[in-house]
Amino acid sequence: MDRLVVPGYSKWGFRLRRRAWPADDPEPGALRGGLVVVTGGGSGLGKAAALGLARLGAAVVLAVRDEAKGRAARAEIVAAVPDAVVFVRLCDVSSLASVRRFASELLAEFERIDVLVHNAGVMPVRRTTSVDGHELTFATHVLGPLLLTELLRSLLAASPDARVVLVSSGGMYTQRLRAGDPEYRDGEYRGATAYARTKRMQVALVPVLAQRYADDGIGVHGMHPGWADTPGVAGALPGFHRLTRPLLRSAEEGADTVVWLAATGPAPRAGRFWHDRRERPTHYLPTAGERHADVVAFWSYCTDAAGLRP
Repeated sequence: MDRLVVPGYSKWGFRLRRRAWPADDPEPGALRGGLVVVTGGGSGLGKAAALGLARLGAAVVLAVRDEAKGRAARAEIVAAVPDAVVFVRLCDVSSLASVRRFASELLAEFERIDVLVHNAGVMPVRRTTSVDGHELTFATHVLGPLLLTELLRSLLAASPDARVVLVSSGGMYTQRLRAGDPEYRDGEYRGATAYARTKRMQVALVPVLAQRYADDGIGVHGMHPGWADTPGVAGALPGFHRLTRPLLRSAEEGADTVVWLAATGPAPRAGRFWHDRRERPTHYLPTAGERHADVVAFWSYCTDAAGLRP
């Protein structure tokens, strides 16, 4: 179904597969007493994931660029889950300084984090740079999440079952890892291509991060939500949204695997890529996998750009 794209990515793929899932997976209250952090939690998939996690008993931190949007999302979640504990904190994931400030706030405020969901995303029409001078999709989807995960490492390690989820996109299947041009300086810039390239980068880094944090007991997972009807899709891809709207999943359906990865037991295998609660290949052609040398070069570039210890 996924190889044909439409059957697997549409709402029909989700609804067909859902029939085979146990009703008690994740178990009710699976995250009670836990704390989750969701970037881009003010709308779309992030808000839907936060709602699903709150329903399982987790306290939720919504990391948002727009405080008003974050507070509106908080109000919606509390209206749906009256006993939910929801915090709104400002964080522009594309800004390394903002990420550091946000992480410092969490380190001062909380003793542990059980789940970190990297969901914040952008799709600029033209090549745009972050405040640090990096191409914006690369800064938002790759550098910010790398730095935030590293800075919160101690809080995640304090959890008995910490999980990190990177929300990628099925569009990454159209791209290879551009280790030699991570900032999209070569060729004609297209926002949708930049988005797909950086989502490929996320998926390439999942096993690297899983290995990096394995000794801390932190599981790192990648997933893609299929085609979901979110404000981001409607705003960035209006033509696609108009043509496919009858096929699109709800935001809650798109976020389902995020919630499942965060709360199912036992923990899924780390370092893997998931869609609709099942491990999926990261490439469809057997010869299309990333070369080890490219991954090493890309990782070196990212750690240098984000200021991480390699």
